[in-house]
Amino acid sequence: MSSYNEQVGKRLRSIRKQRGLSLQDVQRVSDQEFKAAVLGAYERGERSLSLPRLRRLADFYGVPVNQLLPQEAGAEAPALPSLSGGITIDLNRIENLSGQDAVIIERFLRGIQMLRQDFNGRVLTVRGDDLRTLAMLLDVSANDFSERLIELGVTTEGS
Repeated sequence: MSSYNEQVGKRLRSIRKQRGLSLQDVQRVSDQEFKAAVLGAYERGERSLSLPRLRRLADFYGVPVNQLLPQEAGAEAPALPSLSGGITIDLNRIENLSGQDAVIIERFLRGIQMLRQDFNGRVLTVRGDDLRTLAMLLDVSANDFSERLIELGVTTEGS
């Protein structure tokens, strides 16, 4: 079993690589705040990170701090009860929305329709994972987004 530092290091390395950055790139782009040698030592689990340093790295990579931490053994991501079964959206009401968010929402829902080959044109049941993805695109929490859809009257919930 690897140490906690090694597990954190694996997460750091994974996220850095997902960003397409080398250790030297991080050093250069961070204006030398994160030295390649030190970051490499963090990634190998040879050095411990302070919480402020971990927070700065999370900000640098553009991820929440908890994404840099290893998940507890046996722990599952908390379920969002209101999204567990998804939500049914009235596609006719979506067309009445305006603004940039409306464009993103409509494009995403049309993409789901295409993937599912579901062209009934009136309603679409959007799964919880799809709602979480769409909420992420709009930079809001999934529960807030779900509640917002209900407030806008575009769901069949409470209609």
